[in-house]
Amino acid sequence: MAGIDARFRLDRPGFSLDVDLALPGRGITALFGHSGAGKTTLLRCIAGLERAPQGRLVVDGEVWQDTERWVPTHKRPIGYVFQEASLFPHLTVLGNLRYGMKRSGKPQRVSLDHAIELLGIGHLLDRKPDALSGGERQRVGMARALAVSPRLLLMDEPLAGLDLQRKQEILPYLERLHDELDIPVLYVSHAPEEVARLADHMVVMERGRVLMSGALVETLTRLDWPVRLGEDVGVVLEGTVVERDGHWHLARVEFAGGSLWVRDDGHATGERLRLRVLARDVSLAREPGISSIQNVLRGTVDAIGEDEHPSLMRVRVRVGPSLLLARLTQRAASALQLAVGQEVWVQVKSAALML
Repeated sequence: MAGIDARFRLDRPGFSLDVDLALPGRGITALFGHSGAGKTTLLRCIAGLERAPQGRLVVDGEVWQDTERWVPTHKRPIGYVFQEASLFPHLTVLGNLRYGMKRSGKPQRVSLDHAIELLGIGHLLDRKPDALSGGERQRVGMARALAVSPRLLLMDEPLAGLDLQRKQEILPYLERLHDELDIPVLYVSHAPEEVARLADHMVVMERGRVLMSGALVETLTRLDWPVRLGEDVGVVLEGTVVERDGHWHLARVEFAGGSLWVRDDGHATGERLRLRVLARDVSLAREPGISSIQNVLRGTVDAIGEDEHPSLMRVRVRVGPSLLLARLTQRAASALQLAVGQEVWVQVKSAALML
């Protein structure tokens, strides 16, 4: 499967971008890092909005930039979703969408009707932008980005300016894009929960450099994370709903290596979804015991590493082929006499349904 090869070197006063990336040609790649990491600058280089003096960009086998070739922004088949959906105020929602199609002049990879259905904006088509909520404007902006028939979709923190309620409104539509679109998406974010919920691949950036890049599930289990995540340290598990307990309003999700009981949010038996398990919600024991924690799994200590505070440590535990992270105090780890290869009981206090 062809992908994206991006190499850029760009120097500015007080900042330089220096990246060399090979990214997958399908799914969502998250560009993750704190403010000032260079995520948006990288996205703008890919879009052609920034011209890096030293750069090479190949998308699906086609060269968009190298020493001898430069494809200007308006000729790059991209859709771009900004933090603010800059819609034409004098046009209706449908008028904004049709304008994007007209400007594209290319055969539609995603039909306008499909884009409208994907983003759930059919009831908004006759409205003007000033009659839309912030979440509705962003959904229209996403549909407009699809209307230009892109081969690559770029999203620059599309949820950053929204409150929690509006974010929760939009996330299911982003998941639909993930599931139904056959084009790669580069998604800029500094929010770990968004990345855990949406991404397949993850690029971690800091000060214009790539610190790590890889499949999301594998990247999150690494102990050598160079960016402070605080309470957001955790892993993502891919699982299937195998049982629902109507009396206690719980669902059992089976993953490679075991299963976890989680709050039942109405997902059907057999449905595939993601679980996010935070390290702070995982404890370890040498022997099983009576506890309020109902999710108890047998595991083996796979690796032990430092945490952000000298009183803490991170322990990676293998449960079958899957990996979980636990955050322990140094004192607790010493009392348990933890060592790599040791068998332990893994107690998962809670797991969040992500998809």
